[in-house]
Amino acid sequence: MTSTLFLQVDTEDRVQVAKHFPDAVIVEGVPADVVAVCAGAEVISTFLGVKFDAALLAKLPKLRLLCTRSVGCDHIDIFACKSRGITVCTVPDYGSHVIAEHVFALLLSKLRHIPEADRKVESGEFDYHGLRGISLRGKTIGIVGTGKIGRRAAQIARGFGMNILAVDRCRTVELEQDFGVRYVEMQELLQTSDIITLHVPSLKETHHMIDAKAFSAMKDGVVLVNTARGDLIDSGALLKALQSGKVRYALLDVLEHERNFAEHKDLIGHPNVVVTPHIAFYAEESMTNMYEDCFHSIDQWQRGETPEHVVKPPTVVCDLKGVRK
Repeated sequence: MTSTLFLQVDTEDRVQVAKHFPDAVIVEGVPADVVAVCAGAEVISTFLGVKFDAALLAKLPKLRLLCTRSVGCDHIDIFACKSRGITVCTVPDYGSHVIAEHVFALLLSKLRHIPEADRKVESGEFDYHGLRGISLRGKTIGIVGTGKIGRRAAQIARGFGMNILAVDRCRTVELEQDFGVRYVEMQELLQTSDIITLHVPSLKETHHMIDAKAFSAMKDGVVLVNTARGDLIDSGALLKALQSGKVRYALLDVLEHERNFAEHKDLIGHPNVVVTPHIAFYAEESMTNMYEDCFHSIDQWQRGETPEHVVKPPTVVCDLKGVRK
């Protein structure tokens, strides 16, 4: 019988896992001794808290299938897995709409001063003064990356009556035709957007793509949203941009080195910064989908099939004019 291990399972999700895999070992959180817990497993379902690098993989000789319950897999050494014959699967779209919704939850919360208004009323002051907000209608939003999440963000932005710019290696024709998205070069997006939202993966070429030079190109008073990966933004440059007023608000669901609070103390404590603890994905519907897709990959692998969501080179194809097919 295949030895199956589920890591980082929330209490609310134990029943769903145990129902589908009654013999699986279920671990809440990240184990103190990862090697000891994982050493005997042939199949491991994990999340973002454990880094499966070459050193760890070398200590897991029985591992044959590694399923991460996430879209990204930058916490897994894909090349080391390939060399060791370990199949890696992701969950490519368990809730792109949920993450896009969080972008606008952050925007509306800050632009309409929802937390401040609530605190004011709770203190016994039912008064609108000092709470003048900013409307989304007519504003220009720049979407960096129009994959599944970026596309959802564009659809929501259209509903708010926003002007939509986008940057991507490939154009998505449906976004242009149905939602009025205009694809531009990155420089134009930086220079003309009132709001910029990031939806690209963490890669060598995207590391600190929003740096001091990028901030200098932005409009004064720009609003920056990041629900993708923390290392897309140079945190030090962001803090300086906030202090100078270049960036009016920074709305972040992710941070560089997210466990190092001391490193981000000044950024987190800035009055014009909202930080949520990587919860954009975290909704009832998306969690259910996440586990079901993971179960599906494990079931396929155990039947001797190639899982549908096995990690492989990007399948996005563009023609010579950069149109997404």
